[in-house]
Amino acid sequence: MKFLLAFVFLISCGDAEPEILPCETLFGSPSASTGLGDAECGPACECGEKPFTPQALSEAEIQALEAATPANAPGVLSEDPYTTDPDANPDSTLFCGILGEASSYTLQSFESEAAAADAGAKITHSGACGQCSTLQNLAVYMRITDLKEPVQACAMKGMFEGEEANRECLEELGFDEACAQIWYFNSKHTSEVCLDICMASLSDPHHKEDGSLNDCVQCDEDESGGVFKTYSGRTRRNSGLPSSLCRPCESVTPVFHDYF
Repeated sequence: MKFLLAFVFLISCGDAEPEILPCETLFGSPSASTGLGDAECGPACECGEKPFTPQALSEAEIQALEAATPANAPGVLSEDPYTTDPDANPDSTLFCGILGEASSYTLQSFESEAAAADAGAKITHSGACGQCSTLQNLAVYMRITDLKEPVQACAMKGMFEGEEANRECLEELGFDEACAQIWYFNSKHTSEVCLDICMASLSDPHHKEDGSLNDCVQCDEDESGGVFKTYSGRTRRNSGLPSSLCRPCESVTPVFHDYF
């Protein structure tokens, strides 16, 4: 009888679905400005349906991504999408892939990961390709985990010196012209609709004690996030990159950036 019970137990365990552990911490790389510690936020998602730990690239590998040449780099936009397409939201079912060699690669959007694999492409982020999808911009996101302060400084520069100064400041961070432009449009829109909120929380850490975003960052997310994500294509979250803004693991796309 004991043998039969043990046998039934083993069979039932073998047929059981693997346990999916809940994500108790956020995904990110806390800095002095984050407002959260390692207990609340870390650069791995060891939970959920697809546990994920991003690979650490060396500076030489990041430089190789930065130097790779896109054959179809996105051009600058002719109009501000916050004016022409204010209700835009990204299609999260799509994927942006990299085709070719470092000397001349192509960006292409695919309807699924399987379609990208069939075409011989490597996924670089979820969502359609956009203004920030090139590997040069990926290198910026890898190098600078806390973009809030430098982008904010560029926005302040633009308020006093104009659009060109703002965009040049963003390009000095490493962004190409097309990506710097959508960051400029994002900063401009957020400064218009969230100015009072952001001024009131100017010195606040990125997160409140409960893990939620501070009021300024949340306003930017709510008021400017849809258009930015639609037109930029690449973000840190959909590229699987930790940043000083900690995010729920379920909002992060697991991506490994080994293309060439």
